[in-house]
Amino acid sequence: MTPSRRNSVPQQPSDTITERLVEFVGLLRDHGINAGPSETIDAAEAMLALGLSDRNRLRSGLAACLLRRNGQRAVFNQLFDLYFLTTEQPQQAPAATPESIESLQDRLTTALTEDDPAAATDLARQALTQLGAYGGAGTGQTSAPVTTASGSGWSSYLTMRSLRTEDLIDRITAATTSTSPLDTAVRTIEANRRLTQFRTAVQTEARLRSAQLRGTEYIARRGVESSPDQVDFLGAREQDLAEMRRLVTPLARKLATRLAARRRKSVRGQIDMRRTLRRSMSTGGVPITPVLRARKHGRPDLVVLADLSGSVTGFAEFTLQLIQALQDQFTKVRSFGFIDTCDEITSQFVPGEPPVAGLAARIVRETKVARYGSSNYGEALQGFTDNYLDALGPRTSLLILGDARTNRTDPNLDALQTMCDRAKHAYWLNPEPARSWSTGDSAAHIYADHITMHECRNVKQLAEVVSRLLPV
Repeated sequence: MTPSRRNSVPQQPSDTITERLVEFVGLLRDHGINAGPSETIDAAEAMLALGLSDRNRLRSGLAACLLRRNGQRAVFNQLFDLYFLTTEQPQQAPAATPESIESLQDRLTTALTEDDPAAATDLARQALTQLGAYGGAGTGQTSAPVTTASGSGWSSYLTMRSLRTEDLIDRITAATTSTSPLDTAVRTIEANRRLTQFRTAVQTEARLRSAQLRGTEYIARRGVESSPDQVDFLGAREQDLAEMRRLVTPLARKLATRLAARRRKSVRGQIDMRRTLRRSMSTGGVPITPVLRARKHGRPDLVVLADLSGSVTGFAEFTLQLIQALQDQFTKVRSFGFIDTCDEITSQFVPGEPPVAGLAARIVRETKVARYGSSNYGEALQGFTDNYLDALGPRTSLLILGDARTNRTDPNLDALQTMCDRAKHAYWLNPEPARSWSTGDSAAHIYADHITMHECRNVKQLAEVVSRLLPV
């Protein structure tokens, strides 16, 4: 039986590998990786077959048994390190002679230039010991978990900030000879890859040491980064948004496949009585084989109206790029943006062009979506009805993207109702949790009385909602 989980106090590691595997799979489920009993049994058999001596081989074997979708490996690796590497951590001791930051930078530049993973890993441990401790965590460390104050621990962020790693890319690139601009670009990409590996090593070391202080499960629940498809749009960092952009194309391909399957299933409609009776004459008037009336399908039109203000930029940017990648599924796609006034932004999207950073900022700079810079939904909806209402028709689906925070201005429900009456379908996708729709200056609960509103806080929720709402 799995031991009870207590997150507020440090915990000893499980006594057996079986218990540790069960706890590990339970934490995978908590982080959105659905591994069931059959996958757990497969993982246990893989552990018996592969052994525990080579942890990299064990990591690959368990990943093959427990993972099903792209984007899950990063979370898996973090949890695997916590549950299967914690016991391997050597006893931590304060550095006898702390080095200067300049010396650490020089050694790190050399290690990354020579692509020496072992040296980079040792430097990650040393740099974290010297630069990443806070609240007394760096004093008197032992290999066994100890009770500590909640304000102490290890921080990879403090370590990387102290090392000023943004300067290392140029130093690594300059340390290698290049003969052309292409060669320089390739070496810069390689330098970024090696620095990313070093940053991952520092983060892993920080999690392992924090697990020794507070318990493995405590850190597994609070110190593991979510997969890109479960990161909230409103709290996403720049690196999270970059990972989301990589999901646009495969997600659009998956949604297009689902839509094609739905259309195939709905091609045939009601029974054609005239043709059925005519065919039944060959069977004595018994309609053994009904003739179905084929439904004639035309691909629908789609109109997207997106809030491009700073609070929801990441959500709007990702959703607009996703809709653009799905444009082949519609007869016509027209996109409109707004902050306090509305303007068409369809021309900002080039078919086949990969997603790029800063799309929303470019749209705000090159179009007339803002006059004063503060969100005003009432003025934006009025601007759409005054200038672009002809974009909506009996075959049009309308998607509105935004958090519905009006800065306490008039929500202009009449304009919204006019738009909903003109369109065949109308939906509102809101990146805020539903519990916040009636707080502060949000008018979401008011708009929800006139239009179907869906919570879309992350990529996973957005994909589920869009797959349900895509018109057939």
